[in-house]
Amino acid sequence: MAQDLLTAFALLLIIEGLLPVLAPKVWQKAMQDLSRSNPKFIRIGGIVSLLGGALLLQFLR
Repeated sequence: MAQDLLTAFALLLIIEGLLPVLAPKVWQKAMQDLSRSNPKFIRIGGIVSLLGGALLLQFLR
């Protein structure tokens, strides 16, 4: 059960990281408050989320 929850969390991190990496402008429009932030910060956050999820998923498998 715990491994399934961690797998789901890893997939969540991957999915949430994809949009900021692939389409930061779309993500900014959806997140009006964050659109005032530096786009570089948003992209870095997306990359960290994507890599963190991928590493967690690899570790669990």
